Amino acid sequence: MDNLLVATNVSKSFGEFRALNDVSISVPRGSVFGLLGPNGAGKTTFIRIINQITMPDTGTVFLDGEALKPDDIRHIGYLPEERGLYKSMKVGEQALYLSQLKGLSKQEAKKRLKYWFDRLEIGDWWNKKIQELSKGMAQKIQFVVTVLHEPKLLIFDEPFSGFDPINANLIKDEILRLRDNGATVIFSTHRMESVEEMCDHIALIHESNKILDGKLLDIKRAYRSNTYEVGLIAEDHTAVENSLKEHFKLLPSDFKTINDEFQRNIRIPESASANDLVNFLTQKGQLTHFVEVVPSANDIFIQTVQNN
Repeated sequence: MDNLLVATNVSKSFGEFRALNDVSISVPRGSVFGLLGPNGAGKTTFIRIINQITMPDTGTVFLDGEALKPDDIRHIGYLPEERGLYKSMKVGEQALYLSQLKGLSKQEAKKRLKYWFDRLEIGDWWNKKIQELSKGMAQKIQFVVTVLHEPKLLIFDEPFSGFDPINANLIKDEILRLRDNGATVIFSTHRMESVEEMCDHIALIHESNKILDGKLLDIKRAYRSNTYEVGLIAEDHTAVENSLKEHFKLLPSDFKTINDEFQRNIRIPESASANDLVNFLTQKGQLTHFVEVVPSANDIFIQTVQNN
């Protein structure tokens, strides 16, 4: 697999506190990579090492096959969780200033800013001061400044903080479009529904250690439990339940349907198949709902952290 960013055996301590412990992570080129973990796990330390805000005690980070060097910062766009705009400056003036710090000429920065301001329908904000904007409006400006120089690696730390659902969806679509146009994205968030929608690969850090990583679909397959949501129209729900208990494991279920059905999550033993369960159910009544319970990113996150 072609990886844009590779971190090998990275460790970092602050005094007696071990923030990262021998962490190795590979970020595939052209992917959205979810960097996950509870508060204090070490995610922000890892992101700051990539941005060379702090240096690792041990280990190496490679960008495009070469050890990270100071000049590589021009190839990285970073939207931190802590926002950093100057509140008394006008939007356009500040966006131009920050764009030129990224290496763009004033003329090129103006051209690209016009494109993004038109695209996000924020052109009339140019002469407003940051302090006049809502948190979500200011977040849009910072997003534009982050992506404007078209870096090969984009790092978003809780990018949807402060956004209403409509604007969060807008920024989500823009991040996916940037990926489709060739950017590689590291995406750090506590919003597991965003991980489901956006991430191709994930890594989970807990208490300074990487405890899980890989392609999200492969991880979901590894965590599947051969369990199915079942809805069955039958005359005697008790009789159906007693009969099922003889062959399968029954679990509570909370899915919603419009019928008055027998509803359970049913786990199939390794010696049986989904077809065996379907055949059994159709002899008991009218099968109206049959869906495999696929573990969500949130389920995997909680289960893995608790197990460790």
